Amino acid sequence: MPNKLYCDFFGHNYQETKKVTNHVKEYTCKRCKKQLTTNSNGKLTELTPKFQEINSALERIYNNRMMRLKQKPISSSIC
Repeated sequence: MPNKLYCDFFGHNYQETKKVTNHVKEYTCKRCKKQLTTNSNGKLTELTPKFQEINSALERIYNNRMMRLKQKPISSSIC
């Protein structure tokens, strides 16, 4: 509880804890452990179970896409 009071008075000290995609990240306050994520507008919002589920799906899709792009051979068309 003292950490929450400290954060209420001085503000949170967020650090990035997870990179979901290039644009979506999750953050946690070092003191009170409050968790935030970026929403569809790019603003920080509380990390609720619904947002955790959304971030998990986004991360899975993003990782699958990155793997496909790495495996795809680079072809050059010579006319």
